[in-house]
Amino acid sequence: MKIGFIGLGHMGASMATNLVKAGHDVTVYNRSPGKSAALIELGARAGTSVADACAGSVVVSMLADDEAASDVALGEGGIIRHLARDAVHVSMSTISVALSRRLAQAHAQAQQGYVTAPVFGRPDIAQAARLFIVAAGEAAAVDACRPLFAAMGQKTTVIGTDPSAANLVKLSGNFLLACAIEALGEAVALVAKAGIDPLAYVEFLTSTVFNVPAYKTYGTLIAQGTFEPAGFAAPLGYKDIRLALAAAEDLQVPMPVGSLLHERFVRLLAQGGAALDWSAIGGLAAQDAGRLRSMG
Repeated sequence: MKIGFIGLGHMGASMATNLVKAGHDVTVYNRSPGKSAALIELGARAGTSVADACAGSVVVSMLADDEAASDVALGEGGIIRHLARDAVHVSMSTISVALSRRLAQAHAQAQQGYVTAPVFGRPDIAQAARLFIVAAGEAAAVDACRPLFAAMGQKTTVIGTDPSAANLVKLSGNFLLACAIEALGEAVALVAKAGIDPLAYVEFLTSTVFNVPAYKTYGTLIAQGTFEPAGFAAPLGYKDIRLALAAAEDLQVPMPVGSLLHERFVRLLAQGGAALDWSAIGGLAAQDAGRLRSMG
């Protein structure tokens, strides 16, 4: 399949690599230069503009936030302007429900397909093509993209025909992950201050009643106090909690734990933690217990 891929960050570069390895004709473009060399060597085509990435039947975007996603899709020279009629834009970015609705309307007016397909998984999971993908959009457009999803992930779940539904599922999922991180941080701080080995504690829990990947990954990072290098940077986690709370406000759904998480991220960033992994909010409980200094 002839496709374009826009956004070559920690996740996007690995996702695009797996598309090339699967035999697709991929044109890659990144707004800041210097990130495509390895992909070009692998066989991808180099794009110098958004327009170059829109020459095929599908263009995939994997961008950091609403500002970047809006600029690339809706801006002068963006995807809406250059994508052919009946071609499909697959937004795999974690963006707001409100922006997703705007993009769906703009693509419909341009007679273009629009599919959302945000992913669950850290960079190592993306590299291994083991992402979990949640997709939404018109059935024909989603079906056309299934070979691409198969090349990037281990499972794709279609959540409905309204593209914004997948964005809400992604935001709610990241909210749950942040809840787990905060709870793990508090529990680890409690047992560690009592003199119990935090790594042994996490190993016990994650091999018994909490035998799930999120608890294993984040519990170990918190027990070790290892928050660099960032697999998912703290400002991105903060952004996702803000977007989840915005969606909750729009739907009039109280999320008191979400408000707590918002304050934890504000504190982490205020202490200089912008370069840390988002799991660093799980280290704040150790600070509160007098076991750690500021992580910034």
